[in-house]
Amino acid sequence: MPIDKIYQEEQLPGAFRRAWHFFYRDTSAMVGFYGTCVLLLLCIVGHFLAPYGIDQQFISYQLLPPSWSHYGDVSFFLGTDDLGRDLLSRLLAGAMPTIGSALIATLFSAICAFLLGSLAGMTRGLRSATINHFLDIALALPSLLLAIIVIAFLGPSLWHAMLAVWIALTPRMVRTLYLAIREEMNEGYVVAARLDGVSPISLLKGTILPNILPVLVSDFTRCLSIAIFDISALGFLGLGARLPSPEWGTILGDSLELVYVAPWTVMLPGAAIMCTILLINLLGEGIRRAIDAGVK
Repeated sequence: MPIDKIYQEEQLPGAFRRAWHFFYRDTSAMVGFYGTCVLLLLCIVGHFLAPYGIDQQFISYQLLPPSWSHYGDVSFFLGTDDLGRDLLSRLLAGAMPTIGSALIATLFSAICAFLLGSLAGMTRGLRSATINHFLDIALALPSLLLAIIVIAFLGPSLWHAMLAVWIALTPRMVRTLYLAIREEMNEGYVVAARLDGVSPISLLKGTILPNILPVLVSDFTRCLSIAIFDISALGFLGLGARLPSPEWGTILGDSLELVYVAPWTVMLPGAAIMCTILLINLLGEGIRRAIDAGVK
């Protein structure tokens, strides 16, 4: 077995233990970790935890305030909307179309970005220049605007919103990976490995990726936050999930006209979106800091 491979196998467990120790002692990172675990669990079982059906109407309880209000009812903990539907049930069931769809779109973007970014970063010449110029054109448009343009051609639906977010996020992730690999390619140890005849795949897998892992993790969580925001924004504008879907942005857009009459119907889905993005960002930054501390 090559000496450098043995050295990497001996160092990785120690680096992982140091990173986990640092991550475990980071309060904000643990808050993001546990909060994100709860959100992912809600994506799977949220629909089953809902006390009522997402379309079940209680005509006698329209626009009922949350239970802690003087006029609230404990049977409807977060109140009801203008059609008498339980908001808690709709928010629990809406975790999957909001967070789950954003996670799927981000994962597909990460896969495409890894292939294109690695190809552009590890090579030079026409292929690298072509991908680089294409990225410059794609990044000239904000991700949400690019997603709206895609929706304008495909039509509004949750699946089309996921496709639009995937297309919009891929150039951003490709650019991050491309720049990270380009920076590492100029390092002395990479130049020495290339002079020793190490293949590009082995160089990328064993040398470059471990060193840019903090950048990739931070960028993935940031793009996941952007995806959740874009999915919700498209639903809010009526370009994503359509009613009666419980997607949080769709609920927010449908209740906007009730902001002065029943503010909880607007504040609760908005708070769910905000807290979700905050928890994911806390987790991503905590992982990045832990990896940085573990490799030092």
